[in-house]
Amino acid sequence: MPHPLFISFDGPKGTGKTTLLEAVTQALRCHDLKVIRLCERNNDPTRAETMALVNRLARQPDPELEWQVCQRLADSRAWISRQVLPGQPAGSILLIDRWYPSDAAFRRQVPFAEVLRLNLERGVRVPDLHVGVVTDPQLSWARAAARSRGLGSTVMQRFEEHVAATQAFEQALTEQGWLACRNEGSVEAATRHLVAAIGELL
Repeated sequence: MPHPLFISFDGPKGTGKTTLLEAVTQALRCHDLKVIRLCERNNDPTRAETMALVNRLARQPDPELEWQVCQRLADSRAWISRQVLPGQPAGSILLIDRWYPSDAAFRRQVPFAEVLRLNLERGVRVPDLHVGVVTDPQLSWARAAARSRGLGSTVMQRFEEHVAATQAFEQALTEQGWLACRNEGSVEAATRHLVAAIGELL
């Protein structure tokens, strides 16, 4: 594996992406593999400006404003693709918490096909493996609500919105052929499933 293996963990809120990412990281490291964890939010040089638009969008939903958000996120991912990803060590496994597949859940007025086209046209790196983490929306909503920070969402305030986000993401997951990971049982079982899938790429 001369080049870093790039894997994204995407999905609606509360599905356990971060918990699963942490478990997969530990499991891979137990096999003496070099794992580097990344977060789109922490590597985005213009995140503050983009979030200001997201906050406006949450207060006043507008297709044109949402398209601006999509463009800014695609531009930031293109920057990460050029400036951050190439500098990672050869032979490493890069796990990122959210990438453009997550927009299937959070972009309500812009079709995901347009989001996908925009990201590809900008030269955003396509992951070697897209992991779509999903659960029944009632379970993920309850998990998100039970966290110490609460729902912690700018754009998702009602259960009905979360159901729609989950349905949109699962449709994109099926259409795009991403690896589905139903995280409704034990974290250990889901971790074994993902480690086996990653092992097939090594």
